[in-house]
Amino acid sequence: MAETVKTIRDTDDDARLLARRLIRGARYAAIGVLEPETGFPFTSRVLTGTDTDGAPVILISRLSVHTGALTVDPRASLLFGEPGKGDPLAHPRVTLRTRAVRIAREDERHGELRERFIRRHPKAALYADFPDFAFFRMVPESASLNGGFGKAYALEADDLVIRSPAVAGMAEIEAGAIEHMNADHRDAIDAYARTYAKSKRTGWKLCGIDCAGLDLILGDELIRIEFDVLLNDSTLLRDKLVEMSRFASQK
Repeated sequence: MAETVKTIRDTDDDARLLARRLIRGARYAAIGVLEPETGFPFTSRVLTGTDTDGAPVILISRLSVHTGALTVDPRASLLFGEPGKGDPLAHPRVTLRTRAVRIAREDERHGELRERFIRRHPKAALYADFPDFAFFRMVPESASLNGGFGKAYALEADDLVIRSPAVAGMAEIEAGAIEHMNADHRDAIDAYARTYAKSKRTGWKLCGIDCAGLDLILGDELIRIEFDVLLNDSTLLRDKLVEMSRFASQK
């Protein structure tokens, strides 16, 4: 008998890391929703950020088709991953199945989400406070990762979100830590970009910190650097940044 071909690989740490980088390192994604009037799938493009637990965040207008669709049916898919040179299907991408949760302006999380999103997308400050715009947390349920030909994986929510007891504590210190690093340690941030992301550019700034890693921005370019270990205490952040700086200085 012919040997059965396994089309979905067993999910391993490399697959989890790739999926997280694709999602957390993205500035935008394709969104798929169900159009209420017709039942047809409807796709569009949205800017994306992340919450401190790694869940994607989008900022959209109620005038858009996808906002109306999410109001009726919160299920949505987000496609992350950039095609490069050659065959676009040879490049990794991940489709994330989510349920959208609208964050009201009076919600205590709104200010934090707004600040994180605008650090990643500064131009969004021009319209983020318009009355027809709202933030949505896209809560992950599962995902399909294609790392290239013959590299398909099925992932669950726990493979993608940040499960740390320090998520809330990190959120409290994030803005201050970013301000301090961007004001006093720009050389270290450039060293992170050079060492951990092979960037040849300088002038990087931090735009996000969570228990799993750092987000760096320079113009329209975004870099996601994952820590080698998940931080389970926000007080460990300083030591981790110093450790990364020392490692980078040896390269």
